[in-house]
Amino acid sequence: MINLLILLQTAPAKSSFNWSTPVMFLLIFLVFYFFMIRPQQKKQKTLQKFRENLNKGDKVVTIGGIHGKIAQIENDHLFLEIDNEVKIKVEKSAISQEYSAKVMELRK
Repeated sequence: MINLLILLQTAPAKSSFNWSTPVMFLLIFLVFYFFMIRPQQKKQKTLQKFRENLNKGDKVVTIGGIHGKIAQIENDHLFLEIDNEVKIKVEKSAISQEYSAKVMELRK
Protein backbone atom coordinates (compact mmCIF):
# COMPACT_ATOMS: atom_id res chain seq x y z
CA MET A 1 0.00 0.00 0.00
CA ILE A 2 2.80 2.38 0.85
CA ASN A 3 4.60 1.47 -2.36
CA LEU A 4 1.51 2.46 -4.35
CA LEU A 5 1.31 5.84 -2.64
CA ILE A 6 4.98 6.45 -3.34
CA LEU A 7 4.52 5.54 -7.01
CA LEU A 8 1.52 7.86 -7.34
CA GLN A 9 3.42 10.74 -5.80
CA THR A 10 6.47 10.26 -8.01
CA ALA A 11 4.54 9.84 -11.28
CA PRO A 12 5.03 12.92 -13.45
CA ALA A 13 1.86 14.82 -14.26
CA LYS A 14 1.22 15.31 -17.98
CA SER A 15 -0.53 18.54 -18.72
CA SER A 16 0.18 18.90 -22.43
CA PHE A 17 -2.21 17.47 -25.04
CA ASN A 18 -0.77 15.12 -27.65
CA TRP A 19 -2.00 16.28 -31.09
CA SER A 20 -0.47 13.45 -33.10
CA THR A 21 -3.32 10.97 -32.50
CA PRO A 22 -6.23 13.17 -33.69
CA VAL A 23 -4.16 14.37 -36.64
CA MET A 24 -3.42 10.77 -37.66
CA PHE A 25 -7.11 9.86 -37.46
CA LEU A 26 -7.97 12.88 -39.58
CA LEU A 27 -5.37 11.93 -42.19
CA ILE A 28 -6.65 8.34 -42.31
CA PHE A 29 -10.22 9.60 -42.77
CA LEU A 30 -9.13 11.94 -45.60
CA VAL A 31 -7.30 9.11 -47.38
CA PHE A 32 -10.38 6.88 -47.12
CA TYR A 33 -12.63 9.68 -48.36
CA PHE A 34 -10.58 10.66 -51.40
CA PHE A 35 -9.53 7.16 -52.45
CA MET A 36 -12.61 5.11 -51.60
CA ILE A 37 -15.77 7.04 -50.72
CA ARG A 38 -15.65 9.89 -53.25
CA PRO A 39 -14.92 7.73 -56.34
CA GLN A 40 -17.73 5.36 -55.33
CA GLN A 41 -20.18 8.26 -55.01
CA LYS A 42 -19.13 9.57 -58.42
CA LYS A 43 -19.59 6.13 -59.98
CA GLN A 44 -23.06 5.80 -58.42
CA LYS A 45 -24.04 9.23 -59.75
CA THR A 46 -23.01 8.39 -63.34
CA LEU A 47 -24.80 5.03 -63.13
CA GLN A 48 -27.99 6.73 -61.93
CA LYS A 49 -27.74 9.28 -64.76
CA PHE A 50 -27.26 6.45 -67.28
CA ARG A 51 -30.35 4.63 -66.05
CA GLU A 52 -32.44 7.82 -66.05
CA ASN A 53 -31.46 8.55 -69.67
CA LEU A 54 -32.48 5.15 -71.05
CA ASN A 55 -34.85 5.51 -74.01
CA LYS A 56 -37.11 3.25 -76.00
CA GLY A 57 -35.10 1.50 -78.72
CA ASP A 58 -31.76 1.53 -76.84
CA LYS A 59 -29.86 -1.74 -76.95
CA VAL A 60 -28.76 -2.78 -73.49
CA VAL A 61 -27.35 -5.70 -71.53
CA THR A 62 -28.56 -6.73 -68.10
CA ILE A 63 -26.26 -7.63 -65.23
CA GLY A 64 -27.23 -11.25 -65.87
CA GLY A 65 -26.03 -11.02 -69.47
CA ILE A 66 -29.37 -10.78 -71.31
CA HIS A 67 -29.11 -8.67 -74.47
CA GLY A 68 -32.16 -6.82 -75.67
CA LYS A 69 -33.75 -3.67 -77.00
CA ILE A 70 -35.90 -1.48 -74.76
CA ALA A 71 -39.52 -1.82 -75.89
CA GLN A 72 -41.26 0.10 -73.12
CA ILE A 73 -40.26 2.03 -70.00
CA GLU A 74 -42.35 2.27 -66.85
CA ASN A 75 -41.41 3.76 -63.46
CA ASP A 76 -38.68 1.53 -62.03
CA HIS A 77 -38.76 -1.21 -64.64
CA LEU A 78 -38.71 -1.67 -68.38
CA PHE A 79 -39.62 -4.25 -70.97
CA LEU A 80 -36.79 -5.72 -73.03
CA GLU A 81 -37.46 -7.23 -76.42
CA ILE A 82 -35.04 -10.13 -76.57
CA ASP A 83 -36.42 -11.68 -79.77
CA ASN A 84 -39.22 -10.96 -82.22
CA GLU A 85 -42.31 -10.33 -80.05
CA VAL A 86 -40.61 -11.83 -76.96
CA LYS A 87 -40.50 -9.32 -74.12
CA ILE A 88 -39.37 -9.62 -70.53
CA LYS A 89 -39.91 -7.27 -67.61
CA VAL A 90 -36.65 -6.11 -65.99
CA GLU A 91 -35.82 -3.70 -63.18
CA LYS A 92 -33.89 -0.60 -64.27
CA SER A 93 -31.29 -1.41 -61.62
CA ALA A 94 -30.51 -4.64 -63.52
CA ILE A 95 -29.20 -2.77 -66.58
CA SER A 96 -25.40 -2.78 -66.73
CA GLN A 97 -23.82 0.47 -67.85
CA GLU A 98 -20.46 -1.16 -68.53
CA TYR A 99 -21.73 -4.01 -70.72
CA SER A 100 -24.29 -1.84 -72.48
CA ALA A 101 -21.56 0.62 -73.46
CA LYS A 102 -19.46 -2.24 -74.87
CA VAL A 103 -22.41 -3.44 -76.97
CA MET A 104 -22.93 0.07 -78.36
CA GLU A 105 -19.24 0.34 -79.27
CA LEU A 106 -19.28 -3.01 -81.07
CA ARG A 107 -22.32 -2.05 -83.15
CA LYS A 108 -20.76 1.17 -84.44
